[in-house]
Amino acid sequence: MSKEKKYIKKARTPKDKVLRVLLYVAIIVMVLVTLYPYFVMFTTALKSRAEIYSMKGTLLPIEWEWENFVDIWSLAPLGRYFINSILISGGATAIAILCGIPAAYALSRMKFKGKKFFLGLVIVSQMFAPVVLLVGIYKVMSVLHLTDSLLGLIFINAAFNQAFAIWLLRGTFMSISPEMEQAATIDGCNQLQAMIRVLLPVAAPGIVTALIFVFINAWNEYTVALTLISSDLLKPLTVGITVFNGYNMIEWQYLFASSLFATIPVVILFICIEKHLVGGLTSGGVKG
Repeated sequence: MSKEKKYIKKARTPKDKVLRVLLYVAIIVMVLVTLYPYFVMFTTALKSRAEIYSMKGTLLPIEWEWENFVDIWSLAPLGRYFINSILISGGATAIAILCGIPAAYALSRMKFKGKKFFLGLVIVSQMFAPVVLLVGIYKVMSVLHLTDSLLGLIFINAAFNQAFAIWLLRGTFMSISPEMEQAATIDGCNQLQAMIRVLLPVAAPGIVTALIFVFINAWNEYTVALTLISSDLLKPLTVGITVFNGYNMIEWQYLFASSLFATIPVVILFICIEKHLVGGLTSGGVKG
């Protein structure tokens, strides 16, 4: 019997089947636990205000109020909030990636004085959350006249995600053999052309991974936007949906309905580029 047949026979033992079933059960349980909050949000979004505040609460709505998903668009300028969040997240992602690629390339391919010190600064910068620096951020934005503007939020989100993008892209570039670029230079490319034509296409999974994480972080940012933005029409979605959080009562059905809509762009982004995600995370973990 060949080794291949022995392997197939061994893979079909009862013990392996039991372990496979247990693995599937564990995965199903994890998925259910992860999706349960979204299920509660969905069912709550379909309830009436009276039913939500009723003493006899139920998981499923007694009367399904589908019009809640329509009413939120007239009760608040959600369309404008969506556009603001897309501009902020897209702009911050573009800046972080465009600045992160050359910085990561220099850290992975070039030797210069202060390289380790700069890498240390990149890591240390990740220790500070925006809320810790909120007062300083507001003063700097005031001096630059960038308070109550989308441009200010774009720069802030790009700055706070820059270190992560550099670190992940550096690991990606280090996992790619320098011989590929050397071969391109022999064929007549300069260093910039070799990076653009050879390195970047190979590093696409890592770039996509950095892109999606920066976009999600910028999309979910709340504290800085709440502090810097005062005009209602300039609020991003995370801040804008708090309009349903009144002084006397929270409109949970509208708040959850708008929150579900807020997850749609991120889900679409994951679906479009999920095939690159695992490879990018793996390549970004290379030690250098």
